[in-house]
Amino acid sequence: MTKEYRSEAMAAIHETMEALHEVGAVGKKTMRTFDDTCLTNAQPIPPEVIRALREREHLSQPVFARYLNVSKNLVSDWERGVKRPGGPALRLLAIIEKNGIQAIA
Repeated sequence: MTKEYRSEAMAAIHETMEALHEVGAVGKKTMRTFDDTCLTNAQPIPPEVIRALREREHLSQPVFARYLNVSKNLVSDWERGVKRPGGPALRLLAIIEKNGIQAIA
């Protein structure tokens, strides 16, 4: 999975810190701080975009739910705006939006 950085400078700094972490010069706590500073947050996805994404991939709600490891009812709730995806589901939706369902299949 590729990381999305706030800027090219942040990418360079983060990659340097990762190398230092791998050789033991930087601890886990420091790396968590750099992750938080350098990496972008997942952006909310509106209900209509979730539905369009599912339809673009030619998937029914139950099949789409299986790919995301959630219930069909939850996908339905997302598409109606009753609930919003968060955490890992939001990341998976962003990956599907960018690379297609084959990215997680």
